[in-house]
Amino acid sequence: MTNSLDSILLTTSLEPLNLKPFPPQKQQRLLRFPLGHQDSALLPLEQIGEVLRVNATEILPVPEMPHCVLGICNWRGDMLWLVDLNHLMGYLPLEQQGQLSAALVVLVVQVNDQSVGLVVTQVNDIEYHNLQHLQPAIPGLFPPKLLPFILGSLPEDQGIVLNIHAINHYPLWQMHRE
Repeated sequence: MTNSLDSILLTTSLEPLNLKPFPPQKQQRLLRFPLGHQDSALLPLEQIGEVLRVNATEILPVPEMPHCVLGICNWRGDMLWLVDLNHLMGYLPLEQQGQLSAALVVLVVQVNDQSVGLVVTQVNDIEYHNLQHLQPAIPGLFPPKLLPFILGSLPEDQGIVLNIHAINHYPLWQMHRE
């Protein structure tokens, strides 16, 4: 038996296999969530630091803030600003949808070491899409209030991808946050 194993080893080339490297991954992971009653939106998963649930009783309202800002809550020992994403985008606010009485779903997004909590009704799924196929947001196709926040739309009605930088630096509430 040893002789046959030795003969196999002698006749088998032990040089490394000539495997081609994997092609670079062109698809990115995106988190889908509802926006309004019938629409949905996507955010790149790499820009979401955490998805958490916050009870409405844990939110401290801040006076003289825009209506889309629900307030602040404690997140890892820091203050996290909570923004009703539906209201910011021009949809029916969560309060009018009856969503503020339950635990809220918060997408913690981080841009330039600043965190903000985007409050949504739920998280649907993680999907893979090629963002090189994004089409620009065209006025008339989307509500005017939504346009500044759209990074682009995916072909064949696969959804809109939101621009985290535009949301995080929205002037209406950014000046109050400092």
